[in-house]
Amino acid sequence: MRSSTTSADVVIAGGGLSGSLIALRLKALRPALRVLLLEREATIGGEHTWCHFATDVSPDIGAWLNPLVAHEWPGYEVRFPGHGRRLSTTYRAVTSARLHEVVTRALGPEAWLGVDVATVSPDRVTTADGRSAVAPLIIDARGPAPSADLVLAWQKFVGREVRVAAPHGLTRPVLMDATVPQIDGYRFLYVLPLAAERLLIEDTRYSDAARLDAGAISREIDAYAAAQGWEIAAICRTESGVLPIALAGDIDAFWRRARVGGVPVGLRAALFHPTTGYSLPDAARLADAIAAAPALTTAAIAALVSETTKHLWQSRAYWRLLNRMTFRACDPARRYRVFERFYRLPQPLIERFYAGRSGLGDKLRILAGKPPVPVGRALACLPERSAAPQMSPA
Repeated sequence: MRSSTTSADVVIAGGGLSGSLIALRLKALRPALRVLLLEREATIGGEHTWCHFATDVSPDIGAWLNPLVAHEWPGYEVRFPGHGRRLSTTYRAVTSARLHEVVTRALGPEAWLGVDVATVSPDRVTTADGRSAVAPLIIDARGPAPSADLVLAWQKFVGREVRVAAPHGLTRPVLMDATVPQIDGYRFLYVLPLAAERLLIEDTRYSDAARLDAGAISREIDAYAAAQGWEIAAICRTESGVLPIALAGDIDAFWRRARVGGVPVGLRAALFHPTTGYSLPDAARLADAIAAAPALTTAAIAALVSETTKHLWQSRAYWRLLNRMTFRACDPARRYRVFERFYRLPQPLIERFYAGRSGLGDKLRILAGKPPVPVGRALACLPERSAAPQMSPA
């Protein structure tokens, strides 16, 4: 057991997306600071691909994210049983390999890899091997923690990056192919063309429970690839995830419980798009806000993150309503119809929806016409208190 104490200006526990973006922005905008990033695994970011539409973030944020973007496409397509469509919104992918490369280059020896965090307090992080890192600002970016104050459903997926035996022919991502059998809720295949003979194929489900049968889903990926005429020559890597979909919650109670150690950020702070579970845009905006904050102390940044989270939670009530209608008013096998109908709407409206900037006109347009769910069930979902107690992510 080693016993030593290292002093820094900022210590970040967790080298996932949110912690890494905060570290990068602090080093870019305030290079004199000593920023320590502690990550349990041997690499930053694990095995993940974080995607976003270019319209999800401001041009300024898009510019500083550029070094992290490993792939970019000038559009995408969706496929449903009764509707297919191509859209021209730019789609971008940040890979964990690129994130690791950029973060370790920026931090050098201040990125502590293969380090198990034992405890996180407002002024100190201790590791399992007996070391301590102290700083005025401690950030807890170790991923989501269970909370009885949020009512959630789940977007879960298993993805395989594969090399196929012949060129696959895709020129743009297929973000939703829901022409497949509907299993475990709304199911679709998500395909990113990474190179002429390389694909990331993910089987995704919008489900009531977070249980993930990776073996069964992997077999479904094999079946889908075969149906598309793609012969898998090699599996390059595998990734999986379970993302939260917000139905309801008490954000004030959530924060009263959360503020017991370092400042929670990312999914740990309930910063994610309510309908997609994607966290990159929120994480990038928060990284900018923290790097520009006048006081870098745990108390000051906790207040900033708490205020940000509460404001976003209140402003996103409409998205949670739509989620309740999808998960509570719609039979699981028919959930695809909600998304099929949504993708008949104008592209600018779709872009604003994913960016979290839907105006009143957009909100009325989404709900106008014959709903894809029973009206009585939909009306019962209007109040947040209609949501049942949180389901266990087991």
